[in-house]
Amino acid sequence: MKDQSFTFEQIHIEVARNASDDFNLFHDKHKWLQVTHNPFKGPIVLGFQLNTLIEYQIRLYREAHHEDQIIADNQLRFSNYQIIFVNALRPRQEMTLDIKKTLIATIPELTLTNRIAIKSQGKTILLGYKKETKHPLFLADTDLSGLPDLNTLPDKTVVPGTEFFLKRKWMNNGNVKNFLSGSFAEQSDYFDELLQVAQYPEVFPCSLTSGALLEKAQLENHDFKRNPMVYTSHDISVDRVHLATLKNNGKLHILVKQLPESPDKTLNHTSIMLRTYECFGVLENKAVLFRIKLNLVPLEEIIKNLSAKT
Repeated sequence: MKDQSFTFEQIHIEVARNASDDFNLFHDKHKWLQVTHNPFKGPIVLGFQLNTLIEYQIRLYREAHHEDQIIADNQLRFSNYQIIFVNALRPRQEMTLDIKKTLIATIPELTLTNRIAIKSQGKTILLGYKKETKHPLFLADTDLSGLPDLNTLPDKTVVPGTEFFLKRKWMNNGNVKNFLSGSFAEQSDYFDELLQVAQYPEVFPCSLTSGALLEKAQLENHDFKRNPMVYTSHDISVDRVHLATLKNNGKLHILVKQLPESPDKTLNHTSIMLRTYECFGVLENKAVLFRIKLNLVPLEEIIKNLSAKT
């Protein structure tokens, strides 16, 4: 597929961050200045916003190549995103999205894979894959069946007997439409009030984990100005069968677990330790909607590493 170009404006960032309750200072048109040693020289586009742009463009690609039929016929119910963030993208900075031709593998099971890359001004912004599979590619072994009834627990608390922080969200069609529009996705392909169609996109529910992480950090008295964290990767598996059941005002429990940092898990070719979070989106009926592994690092460490190289 030929590269398509897009240019985000600040209003796209505003819309996306408001729709997903992401209050990270990096995206705020005023508060980005308050981040100590902010190297980005302005607000930056949300990672989940770029993921949604990828989701929509691959959806169009699948339809054009009749691959949506292969997915349906073979019950490839999991949509998986494997994204590595290399550089930040600023508003008014033209970018291109490149989706490589679909590779279809049958061993060990049927998988559709597309490589993806976003570039801007000669730099790579992100790299990754989108894969369609029968089983989740990420955190598939985590069994959540033993959890207590999440509906009975207070919001923003630790689930008893576990290391999971719980953040409760309610689905809202208006927020989803805004997030789609802020990510250059055509909202009318998902929502049509006259036809009573409301089909939730894959990435939007996942995007709410950013706000959940921020709220968890806030309760732990994290200093967002002095010690901001940036995403280095997103590994996402979404269950399309459960996604199809989402409705306006539907309840979503977001579970977040922080893994211990370890010298064995560092940012590629550096000594910077990754902070890894395992996140799950659980519906009211205990169905697991999404599984996400997020890696973050302190901005300060990245700057130190860059200055050591120069």
